[in-house]
Amino acid sequence: MRNDVLEYEPRVLRVFQSKSERKAFYNKIAKVYDLLAEHSERAVRQEGLAKFAPRAGEHLLEIGFGTGHCLVELAEAVGPHGRVYGIDISENMATKTQWLLQEENLAGRAEVACGDAEHLPYASGTMDGVFMSFTLELFDTPEIPRVLGECRRVLRPDGRLVVVGISKAGKPGLVLRAFEWTHQHFPNLMDCRPIYVRRALEAAGFAIEDSTAQQMWVPVEIVRARKPT
Repeated sequence: MRNDVLEYEPRVLRVFQSKSERKAFYNKIAKVYDLLAEHSERAVRQEGLAKFAPRAGEHLLEIGFGTGHCLVELAEAVGPHGRVYGIDISENMATKTQWLLQEENLAGRAEVACGDAEHLPYASGTMDGVFMSFTLELFDTPEIPRVLGECRRVLRPDGRLVVVGISKAGKPGLVLRAFEWTHQHFPNLMDCRPIYVRRALEAAGFAIEDSTAQQMWVPVEIVRARKPT
């Protein structure tokens, strides 16, 4: 795994908040997160789920499930013989997601945990797929290879990974520069920053199957990759 490719990428900004600060931030905004982000993120996230293509009977993991909308769709897709796992750093996000799963009568298909994706609490080679949406860019640059290494560990051979993330790839524009400026000067308001999503997955040893660029209010990469057999 070539950690140096991403860890010392000079054009990717660092994350300026500690994990405890990030956790406190998402605990604070859990009740209003959908009002802040659901409208802008939903279409791109749905495209990521389409690339992920969950199937009946699978065991799937979502890292950074937030308010649980994707986790509900995954639980519906795997059916009664599948299992969905979710991990998020925020206890309040986990509570909100558990309520949503119960409302949809899907709690029996899903296991929600509060924890750190650098140390996933799952056995090696047990997941058919891992999904991340607007999550990888929240990790500091040296943390990203460790998170992706954990994804590789828990995936079965030929298991798939789909990542939707705010992207630094492509031509920089005024909005992206403003985003990065805000992240640098007001990290408590803009806790994430653009990263090179495909490059990060390649550096972690994944085989890229599909990579597309989308435009939200910022550029987004949607990348599907496989764990080599």
